[in-house]
Amino acid sequence: MKPIQACVIGTGFVGLAHIEAVRRLGFVQVVALVEPNAKSAEANARELGIPRWYTHYEEMLQDRDIQVVHNCTPNHLHFPINREVILSGKHILSEKPLAISTWETKELLRLARENKVAHGVNFNYRQYPIIKQLAYMVQNGELGKVHLLHGSYLQDWLLLPTDYNWRLDPAIGGESRAVADIGSHWCDTVQYVTGQKITRVCADLSTVLPVRTKPARKRDTYERPEAAEDGAPDMDEAGETVAVSTEDYASVLLQFDGGGKGAFTVSQVSAGRKNRLTFELAGSLKSAFWNQEEPEKLWVGHRDRPNEILLSDPALFAPEALASPHYPGGHNEGWPDSLRNMMFHFYSFIREGKDPLRDQGDFATFADGHRAMCITEAVLASHRAGGWVEVRCD
Repeated sequence: MKPIQACVIGTGFVGLAHIEAVRRLGFVQVVALVEPNAKSAEANARELGIPRWYTHYEEMLQDRDIQVVHNCTPNHLHFPINREVILSGKHILSEKPLAISTWETKELLRLARENKVAHGVNFNYRQYPIIKQLAYMVQNGELGKVHLLHGSYLQDWLLLPTDYNWRLDPAIGGESRAVADIGSHWCDTVQYVTGQKITRVCADLSTVLPVRTKPARKRDTYERPEAAEDGAPDMDEAGETVAVSTEDYASVLLQFDGGGKGAFTVSQVSAGRKNRLTFELAGSLKSAFWNQEEPEKLWVGHRDRPNEILLSDPALFAPEALASPHYPGGHNEGWPDSLRNMMFHFYSFIREGKDPLRDQGDFATFADGHRAMCITEAVLASHRAGGWVEVRCD
């Protein structure tokens, strides 16, 4: 069978991760990339061994050999690019957030269904092997009725006043930053594991650093500023001082449609926390806790006997969870592997000729992306109103 041919738009941090994950599948070829700068597009294509490159995605969409497009661009470009990809008849895998408003996400979902293209959003945390096992345990009633769900997603890459990234600009990243960027991952993972949807929120948001220094030179995501001899950031590299309105931090109370209640905190200014997504579920029979930075471990809590640590091991998993681990126990799989699993399920859906209107794939779709934006907008509305807000997602 001829390999599926794909194109990646945007080759920053996450675009490169997409390319690496797709190449691990074996039945997909990345045959093109899109970058607006011709010099860097050509250089990246050469370095990555990709045969074709474009500076305009509209031109790429005329390439009939390309069947799937990955949209790894800044947030404000998600809607127009996703829309044009769908209308071209190509399958689309978008980075999150799916777009920057519920009007846009609802329209993209409508168009994807209308044009019958496979559509995915890269919520890859639901793809960890231990998460698949936990979802089975919850569904099978091993935890009992889940009544409390809480946790956090903490990072430190925007801790300093000299830390700057395009996500800080609401015209590019959207009105919400921490919630839309990483809070959406937390909400998707918890909803996936429990099967409960978030229905009401009560939020408190804070811009810890309302003024930042934007560097004269554009930095890649997670790139640190140059340091002076004393270890402090080199202020000579800095450019203009800019006001910041998007949130560095948020705490959100939650209510779920299955009767569960809880809370989560997100922060991009927590020193020492690199990418710490954690959550704990308290059920009527057992509890469970997971930390993304130690993804091979699941803590299981008991009332009447010693607690347990379940390690990611195919020999210990339920049959329903065995599609995700690829190595024996002790050969730990991490973030790149969760991304690989996302790509595997998405491309297997396409390879098997499944119907996006009828068949259910084991990956987040535009419906999940739309729900994530509904939650984000409800969080923003709750913060403005100072009270509880319904998550409306028609």
